[in-house]
Amino acid sequence: MCDSCGCSNEHYSIINFDQTKNNQIISHILYENMHLHHEEKRIEVEQDVLYKNNLIAQKNRGYFDAKNVITFNIVGSPGSGKTSILESFVNKYKDIKKIYVIEGDQHSNLDAERLKKYGINVIQINTGTGCHLNAQMIYDAIKELKPDDNSLIFIENVGNLVCPSLFDLGENYRILVLSITEGEDKPLKYPYMFQSSHLCIINKIDLLPYLEIDVSLLRDNINKVNHHLDIIEISCKKDINIDLLIKWIENKIVK
Repeated sequence: MCDSCGCSNEHYSIINFDQTKNNQIISHILYENMHLHHEEKRIEVEQDVLYKNNLIAQKNRGYFDAKNVITFNIVGSPGSGKTSILESFVNKYKDIKKIYVIEGDQHSNLDAERLKKYGINVIQINTGTGCHLNAQMIYDAIKELKPDDNSLIFIENVGNLVCPSLFDLGENYRILVLSITEGEDKPLKYPYMFQSSHLCIINKIDLLPYLEIDVSLLRDNINKVNHHLDIIEISCKKDINIDLLIKWIENKIVK
């Protein structure tokens, strides 16, 4: 929110990489953001922003439910491996289930370019100075994406362990990606992200022989913050335990 995180952008843009339109890039858009600025009413403004966001999130959720679309919001720090994990999953699952991806970054379409090569429909949202996606952005992206019934949507949020934890996008599940290079203390420093997630992926375990990190301590810290949080240790680079991630997602699809 503007007063607490500094994301004062008034506009954001959406780029649609629609595989059914010969990879034509369709640029849309300068939409008004929901952020408000009233220094003297800081608490009221924050509550109002979240209230408006949650109303739109409920609208998104109703749309997903009606179409039996299962949606995953992928969050984590920049460089934690969010896009690589998406690539690993999409590559193995794109012929089993229709998959759509909404990519969130402040600038560029680099991650969307990485994913569209798998033949899936990808929407890029550039937030400008904004440090998170919000429900309105997802609502507008869905109108462009037009997902099929019984499909999957993956939302890769802007790299940030703080603000995305506050904003419901209407997703069914939130997946937190944590690289072992980030250390054991992140659950204690950023508890709200861990508390609001359903799965924590500990990524880049192939680097364990080269780092001084105690994965048992990291797991203990995660459990201190949220003992209900599922944990999977993987390596995208070495293709370690990607099958466990696929199984976790499949279990959520059939529920």
